[in-house]
Amino acid sequence: MRILAFNIAHDSSVCSINKGHIEFFCKEERLSRIKRDKHPFKSLQLYKSKNFGKIDHILYCTPSNYGGESEFYYREYIKKIFDMEMHNFSSLTHHLCHASSAFYNSGFKKALTFVIDRNGSILFDNKIDACRESESVFLCSYPDILTPLYKSFWTNDSIGINKDNLKKLIKNSFPLSDVNVDNEYSITKVYEAATTLIGQPVLENGKTMGLASYGSDKKYHSLFLNGSPITNYFTNIIDEDGDNVVIFKDQKDNITKNITQNNYKFYADKAKHVQLETQEESLRLIKKYISKTKIKNVCIVGGYGLNVVANNYYIKNLPNINFYFEPVADDTGIAMGAAYFKYRNLTKDNKVITPKNNFYHYYEDSKINKGTKATMEDVCRLLIDQKSVAIFEGAAEAGPRALGHRSILFDSRNKNCKNIVNKIKNREWYRPFAGVILKKQFKKYFNTLGLEESNNMTINFKCKKNTAKLFPGVVHVDNSCRVQTVSSGFLYELLKQFNKLTKCPVLLNTSLNLAGEPLVNTKEEALLLLNKSKLDAIYFVDEKKLIQKEKHEFK
Repeated sequence: MRILAFNIAHDSSVCSINKGHIEFFCKEERLSRIKRDKHPFKSLQLYKSKNFGKIDHILYCTPSNYGGESEFYYREYIKKIFDMEMHNFSSLTHHLCHASSAFYNSGFKKALTFVIDRNGSILFDNKIDACRESESVFLCSYPDILTPLYKSFWTNDSIGINKDNLKKLIKNSFPLSDVNVDNEYSITKVYEAATTLIGQPVLENGKTMGLASYGSDKKYHSLFLNGSPITNYFTNIIDEDGDNVVIFKDQKDNITKNITQNNYKFYADKAKHVQLETQEESLRLIKKYISKTKIKNVCIVGGYGLNVVANNYYIKNLPNINFYFEPVADDTGIAMGAAYFKYRNLTKDNKVITPKNNFYHYYEDSKINKGTKATMEDVCRLLIDQKSVAIFEGAAEAGPRALGHRSILFDSRNKNCKNIVNKIKNREWYRPFAGVILKKQFKKYFNTLGLEESNNMTINFKCKKNTAKLFPGVVHVDNSCRVQTVSSGFLYELLKQFNKLTKCPVLLNTSLNLAGEPLVNTKEEALLLLNKSKLDAIYFVDEKKLIQKEKHEFK
């Protein structure tokens, strides 16, 4: 059975599941080159052109779970290009799709899945936009049992929603779940209060996470009470993009994107405050349902699932729990989750199929007619000579983290490499970079919390005493590093050679793109990036070709 699914709104993507396996996946921004593109027209057209075979169902997913004019338009569009009807299954709520993607990718036969997200499906009361999912807990098992145990919704009190009626409406929709509709804000919206303060859009909470490490180690007051955000600390404003966003009360006049070495302290403290409070509130929720169910397999997904600091915090406080952090945790994974769930729901297939990696993003392969043949040793020599080298190999990563197929690498021994690479990518000075390390060396240099590996850069780890000085370029101000471990493939072989030559098993690894741009997808796009940036070289793994720029001096 073949299921095709696509999601609209930000981070739109298209996914096809055939016999339980992903046969096609494409995030629209990789084709359109529009960051977080909302409408997957190019991805749908690309899928159509490849003639994979008969499609049994086409699923349409939207955060509102109510398409309106967009749904009518897509019905006509799908009918035109595929000559079949599109389905908008009301059961495919936003958080269910998130939970599905994490659970079916995790390899667990049974698990609790926690969705911590800003905006889930809208629940309508007499056609009024009454509330939206913010946190959900699902009890998941094969083939298609994703039972909601808990649902929290944030509501807009200004439109006069009757909370009692709303609870009845939700209970009718989710009869087996605990329900919370008393919040005007949510875990992710509390975090957003600091993101708004540093002048960033709601989907750029990762910048807040990086800045938080510069915050003071002090006692911060609580932002939550009895499982709910304390509303007196927050307010809503309209940002420069026209979005309704959350900010700390009475702080609108302090909004700035210009975070400098002189003014950062105030903003870093606000960032650290929301980091500490939201991870503690998330942990409280996780503990509660582990205690209720006695289940020790836990999946984390939703936008907040990309918070690598919080993920470390959960493991540290729950050492006996088996965690899986979905690498495609944001809305990019919604189409994947919808297709997974509908396939299992219709076929009742019980087979556990765990993807070996997430390098299944579709791209058009091509050859390049420039560059020189090079060896792995040549690439190592460039890195040792303090050059920035991009690596391009096969299909790109589906998620937002570079794992070696679309990566920029740099020598982590250089104490200035964070500043150098941030300038290459036009990023803020305070943002850290990940380190990729040989799996066998992982425990030697990091406090691994009992883990043997960290394949997807979904967790940060503290460096062991006196080891950070060996690779200062990837160690953040709080002595932590977002870590990727490797044990096979080209990046592994390159790192082995680099370690042999330098006695350092760590390289800086960041995504092959510039700030505000999508990840590079094709070889042609990689060459364009090389030409317009301060990147020194790019190596095409499949062709063993190296294209190098003239020497750059970084100040």
